[in-house]
Amino acid sequence: MGQAAELLGVSVDTLRRWADAGTLATTRTSGGHRVTTGAELARLAEELAASESDHEGRLSARNRFVGLVTKVTKDTVMAQVEIQAGPHRIVSLISAEAVDDMGLEPGVIAAAVVKSTNVVVELA
Repeated sequence: MGQAAELLGVSVDTLRRWADAGTLATTRTSGGHRVTTGAELARLAEELAASESDHEGRLSARNRFVGLVTKVTKDTVMAQVEIQAGPHRIVSLISAEAVDDMGLEPGVIAAAVVKSTNVVVELA
């Protein structure tokens, strides 16, 4: 359950509540530990993403990582913005003007929206 919680970006307690409510299908091992399948996690991850995506249909990018701005390094023209979205650290280079206009600074909640024509997939 710990690994499943990490993959979904929630606490183990949240997963337990979802299992108790029937939102997440689980079984118990002979030792009483809850387990779930990868397919069930994928189903729930897709369901959560669909329910949280209020930008669906308004953006061509579908990869949104909502997180906390942890660092902004800015010069006169460009800025580097770091966002921690669950276990994911996302770094973006944007204009310093955009940083100022958006009020980006550590502690601000922001979404990193990623669109890429080249994505590498690795088995963990």
